[in-house]
Parts: sequence; structure tokens; C-alpha cells
Amino acid sequence: MKMAHSAGEPMECYSIPITLTKEAALDPQGNPICDQNNKPKYRCGFRIGGGIDQDHRKSPQGYPDKGVYVTYVYENGPAAGAGLQEHDKILQVNGYDLTAVTHDKAVDFINRKPVLNMLVYRSGLPQFQNIGQPQPQFQSFPQPAHGQQYNRPQQAPQPQYQRY
Repeated sequence: MKMAHSAGEPMECYSIPITLTKEAALDPQGNPICDQNNKPKYRCGFRIGGGIDQDHRKSPQGYPDKGVYVTYVYENGPAAGAGLQEHDKILQVNGYDLTAVTHDKAVDFINRKPVLNMLVYRSGLPQFQNIGQPQPQFQSFPQPAHGQQYNRPQQAPQPQYQRY
């Protein structure tokens, strides 16, 4: 793990969007399992470790910070199918920032919805490079020189409305 990050500090990195649709948890007979509120339980297909309340120096995986990391991905589960990988750092789940949360809060955010829209950081991706000039956020188009006219498309005729 190369990227260390302090909780609550801004970070610049490439992130990978992942949409994970959970599968219903089933008992051995194939019936849906429900919680105490009679809501169906779902399986994500991965385990997490970390959080701001955990000592990352004691992590058997050697994570460099107090982020929330994927510690295990079940083969053929929803997480594997969505492209989540072991050691991915979870940055966001359904719009919630996971860079500065406790382990229990991260579990709570992951368990809330049957679909997870996640942003993750994966070690090995190229580091974000700021070369001194702001990079364009949008595609730019050449502009005509001062005094030249645009070749504007002809506007469609406006419909004529009549009162009845």
C-alpha cells in the first residue's frame, strides 16, 4: 500500500466507480432471511477492515492509514461480480464519505441499501499528477477569432399557436 491518507484531509486520487447490487440472503431451504424488523437481509460478498477507531498499525494487511479497506471478497459473490477487489480502499458509499468514519459506521452505511454506488481507490493506479496548470474538466472546442462569425445552424421554425 503506497497511499497514506489522514482522516478528514482532502485527497487527490483516481477513483473507480463501482455499482454493487446485493443478493438476498437465503436459508438452506432457499427462503429469504429477514431481520428482527421483518426486512429482508442482503449479502454484499465482501468484508471490510479499518476505520478511524481502529489502529491500522496492527492490521495484518499492513494498511497505511485509518481508511476503510476491503479485506476479503467472496468468490462468485456480488462484490466479485461488480469488480471490487481485496485491498480496495472504500472512499464513498451512496454519497457518504467513508474516509473519516468508524468501523461500525462504515458497516452501517454499507448495510443500509440493497444497491451500493461506491467510489474506491485501488493501489497500482497511476497517481494523480498536478503539473502546475489546471486540467480541463470538460472538453474544449476551438473558438473563432475575434470578429469572425460562428456558423450557426439554422433554427427550426417556431410553432404557431392559435386560440380556439
